[in-house]
Amino acid sequence: MVTKTPTPGATKEKETDQRRRFLTHVGLIGFGLIMLYPLLWMISSSFKPTAEIFSDPSLIPETFVPGNYTEGWTALQFPFHHYIWNSLIVVGGSIIGNLLACSMAAYAFARLEFRGKRLFFAIMLMTIMLPIHVVIVPQYILFSNLDWINTFWPLIVPKLLATDGFFVFLMVQFIRGLPRDLDEAARIDGCGHARIFLRIVLPLSTPALATTAIFTFIWVWNDFFSQLIFLTDPEMYTVPIALRTFVDSQSQTSWGPLFAMSAIALGPIFGFFLAGQRYLVRGIATTGIK
Repeated sequence: MVTKTPTPGATKEKETDQRRRFLTHVGLIGFGLIMLYPLLWMISSSFKPTAEIFSDPSLIPETFVPGNYTEGWTALQFPFHHYIWNSLIVVGGSIIGNLLACSMAAYAFARLEFRGKRLFFAIMLMTIMLPIHVVIVPQYILFSNLDWINTFWPLIVPKLLATDGFFVFLMVQFIRGLPRDLDEAARIDGCGHARIFLRIVLPLSTPALATTAIFTFIWVWNDFFSQLIFLTDPEMYTVPIALRTFVDSQSQTSWGPLFAMSAIALGPIFGFFLAGQRYLVRGIATTGIK
């Protein structure tokens, strides 16, 4: 039996590759810690007294104040779970609206043939580049005439009309990757477009649907501008607006309770993201988005 002895050149190259890989991992870990520092600092500050938050940049509190959480939970006009519930209502309605409307619009663009299809698809793509500040004034006038101001309808109903072009485009790319042979086989069995969409395309589009749900949850949960415009009654406030009320320009800001409630507000985002992470990766990888 002949044993191959590695040459000195191969051994040196292997050691160089291992050293390069080690330095790469060290650099990535260091960069990750730098990126995580603001989050860790916020969580650490939620356990500090207000006077110590900006005078001590360390992550270990000198004075441990867990009372910031109980104080922040009841500091506003309503308990903080009231604002979390309002945000969940808006987020839940937005997710359902985007999943239903954007998937149907995507199926139409990906599978149906109709006059003006290319033009409508181009217009849909152009809406992705349209900032919300351009349309917020006409939207406010429309919803004011409908007497919807200070309700959740202006934040949910547009989602039922496939107004998020990004998700329509994402699902179009995914559906285009599905074999058309499945549609033909279903059509031979007597299925129409509705049954093909519900029984074939929709079940196979689970990664794209999960990606849409995750991004919708994160974007709507963190949305401050639209919710600030349409919600004026403190009873209707969502989490972002409630957090803003901790900051008072005319009196002392309660930074400790603010950071405590901010840390709590991040919990649903992390939970929802971790629960659907594998679907998110599959959805992005299979829709042609790099």
